[in-house]
Amino acid sequence: VIPPPVIHIESYSEDSISFSLKMTTNIKVSGYVVNIYWTFDTHRQEKRTLIIEGEKSIQKVANLTAQTPYEISAWAKTELGDSPLSFVHVVTSGTRPVSPSLKAKAVNQTAVECSWTGPRNVVYGIFYATSFLELYRNPHNTTTTAHNITVLVQRDEQYLFLV
Repeated sequence: VIPPPVIHIESYSEDSISFSLKMTTNIKVSGYVVNIYWTFDTHRQEKRTLIIEGEKSIQKVANLTAQTPYEISAWAKTELGDSPLSFVHVVTSGTRPVSPSLKAKAVNQTAVECSWTGPRNVVYGIFYATSFLELYRNPHNTTTTAHNITVLVQRDEQYLFLV
């Protein structure tokens, strides 16, 4: 039986998490697959996947959001097959940024000017769709460090926007 890997949180800050991965077995490990999950504004679950080569590993994941719960799951790739999953949960430190205040205005039939308030020097994600279900499951999206962006949309549709 292949045991799950051990995920140990080494440290965390407002915008990063460092963790180590190891196996408590003599089975040769060729690498790990790590998923980092978080929920964006209770509407959308986001995920980052890391493919890590080698037996032992310390990883640092940066560009995270302060005071946000993250779930880290990992499994090991071994000479005998994949291990079961293991999970850890951690909440980044600091103060969560205030949600931006979004304004969306149609420029013409296929363009919408989105503008919002919020802190400088951060990356904003703009999500948009024609229904709440699509906004949750598979929205169109783009990112920017600015406080406004013009989004191209299909004519004769109503859209929901989230920043």
